[in-house]
Amino acid sequence: MLPRLTESIGFMMTGENYRTAVRITPGVPATDGAGVRMTRLIGTANLDNVNPFLLLDSFRTENPDDYIAGFPSHPHRGFETVTYMFAGLLRHKDSVGNEGIIETGGVQWMTAGRGIVHSEMPEQKEGLMWGTQLWVNLPASEKMTDPAYQEFDADQLPKEVRDNGVEIVAIAGTTSQGTVGAVKGRPTDPTYFDVHIPQDESFTEAVPGTHSGFVYVVQGSVAISSGVGDDSCVVQTGNLAILGDGDAIRLTGRDAANRVLLIAGRAINEPIARGGPFVMNTEDEIRQAFTDYRSGNFLS
Repeated sequence: MLPRLTESIGFMMTGENYRTAVRITPGVPATDGAGVRMTRLIGTANLDNVNPFLLLDSFRTENPDDYIAGFPSHPHRGFETVTYMFAGLLRHKDSVGNEGIIETGGVQWMTAGRGIVHSEMPEQKEGLMWGTQLWVNLPASEKMTDPAYQEFDADQLPKEVRDNGVEIVAIAGTTSQGTVGAVKGRPTDPTYFDVHIPQDESFTEAVPGTHSGFVYVVQGSVAISSGVGDDSCVVQTGNLAILGDGDAIRLTGRDAANRVLLIAGRAINEPIARGGPFVMNTEDEIRQAFTDYRSGNFLS
């Protein structure tokens, strides 16, 4: 678990508060659901969490055998899941009557709250399936709230294009130029930006000092600058860089096409108890979640 970050002292473009990479990880191969193959970047033995983020999975394959079995019905309690599709079609269906398809470029921010049973199944039998799923913890005061969704198609997500060609898809949070993300009202005050950076151009953005954060490189490679001379590190495709203290970030594109997810959120300074699909504050609460699910009282 990362230490609590210092309080923000304001966004400064001078570079003296730029956040550098304190750790870079490529993740580990994993399978989940009914055998879906993926890379797990957060939620491993080597990287348990980046508080408040509990898990990050990335999946990209054109082989139907890697994804066709999908994620049959399974329960969640005590946190949120964020599914973002770069390519492909994923059908979701749940125990409170919601059903739909997350299409290319679409996002679903699901608050499991006190309990939900849902499935996520491919709505395709061939072709590229590419996306990520993020788990975001909830504070104790929100863990037993009613389940809820915020879902947006690609054309519903606000977009920003800067003078140097940098393009930002704002899923959550507000950019320094005022573009407000589609997802609102979450207790961790998250930032979730999908950023496309041309070669040799830079993306500079505020990241509150109160928030833990990371950069996941989807395509190409980027240099994360400290703002001091040429002191920077390069992060390659498929790698995740955990950000250190500061209140801003500067990324420079190194390849012909560069794409990153910039994700940050206010840390929840509470105990974390995990039990498979449940995340609570104590082991007793985890046992209660299993009891509720098995007894058929999961949503009560």
